[in-house]
Amino acid sequence: MTTDPANPGATAPVAQGKPRKAALAAWIGSALEYYDFFIYGTAAALVFSKVFFPASSPATGTLLALATFGVGYLARPVGAFVLGHVGDKFGRKKVLVFTLVLMGISTFLVGCLPTYDQVGVLAPVLLVVLRLLQGFSVAGEQAGANSMTLEHAPPNRRAYYTSFTLNGTQAGQILATAIFLPIAALPEEQLLSWGWRVPFWLSIIVAVVGLVIRRTLEETPAFEQEVASNGVAKMPLAVLFRTHWADVLRVVVAAVIASVSTIFTVHALSYAVNTIGLERSPMLWVGVLANVAAVITIPLWGRLSDRVGRKPVFIGGSLGCAVLMFAYLGSIAAGDYLLIFVVGILMFGIVHSATSGVWPSFYGEMFSTRVRLSGMAIGTQIGFAIAGFAPTIATAIAGTGKDSWLGVSIIVAVLCLINVIAVASGRETYKVPTEDLGLKTGKTPSGPATVSA
Repeated sequence: MTTDPANPGATAPVAQGKPRKAALAAWIGSALEYYDFFIYGTAAALVFSKVFFPASSPATGTLLALATFGVGYLARPVGAFVLGHVGDKFGRKKVLVFTLVLMGISTFLVGCLPTYDQVGVLAPVLLVVLRLLQGFSVAGEQAGANSMTLEHAPPNRRAYYTSFTLNGTQAGQILATAIFLPIAALPEEQLLSWGWRVPFWLSIIVAVVGLVIRRTLEETPAFEQEVASNGVAKMPLAVLFRTHWADVLRVVVAAVIASVSTIFTVHALSYAVNTIGLERSPMLWVGVLANVAAVITIPLWGRLSDRVGRKPVFIGGSLGCAVLMFAYLGSIAAGDYLLIFVVGILMFGIVHSATSGVWPSFYGEMFSTRVRLSGMAIGTQIGFAIAGFAPTIATAIAGTGKDSWLGVSIIVAVLCLINVIAVASGRETYKVPTEDLGLKTGKTPSGPATVSA
């Protein structure tokens, strides 16, 4: 419990932070980290089936390549438990430095891997190991960056500032896709021999730049106040599941909205190129332009939710995605490039951005300072793990034929509706003071109102 010494019955206001610096650091760090994460997804959709699974049939090879993308999500819940504990006990900064360095190194090593033709089954085994390290790293990235930014932000602008974490994620996806555009245009032989490795080798720059940026971060006022007044919890996870288990569960279910992103980024790209036979470059450009739109719209949605609330914006975005996925995959099946661009940008660049602009604040505001990073990390990463396998599950259920788009669209729509139920059941928090977030009111024996974690 954090109390004001002058008024023991009230919660002490959190000191003013540095929201712009925190948001910039979150944006840059997320952009760099998710560049690494998304180049893997692009390579899995376009290259890995031929480089690491050439002995399989084309359909099976594609399924196995997409499965290695999903494997990274298996490590996320593990990383969330470990890095959430570290972040809530030792501070947000330590987590943010560690995650970015680990991501840079593991991604660079992917580019150094031997192929199946060179070492046989060892090649995909090493690929999976490095993908697991990527997933472990990402588990603490967004939760750490969101916690850092939320706790620096003024109470009435928390969604706006925390939205820059997801804004950076989209920028990282733009960079990853843009790097692959000239690579994908290479002749097939060059693409499969050395071209696909170049984006992974560039990740060493990520490690160096990220280390420099994040070592200059200051710890958040809310965390420092928690340390000074109460001390951190010895076992943050025990506190989390004793006081916030329902919120963790709600975040897990709500986080399946990330399936829209993985289906758009990985499954739709693979479906368009490998099944329908569309050109790689135009499909990559759809991702670039949609993410450019998202970079613009995400903070605008965050600002709107600071005025009207988190839930209406979040729910509206989820329902919109449920409808527009039918139009997007249907336009790919029809081979209509103009419609693909228009619907892709509308769905992912504008409508899906409503959810991306809101969830960093909505999830973070469910938890108190002493368990915020753990709660966000565990809740989101378990939900994202489900979303990470959405391309594999969708391909396995709907098949790989030209008519599979309808089944995939139905699966996405169901996941969006599940998200809507989870969000609608949550409490609205956009007007709650930062120091009171995640706290439950009650009565002491003597009568005054108090708050406890």
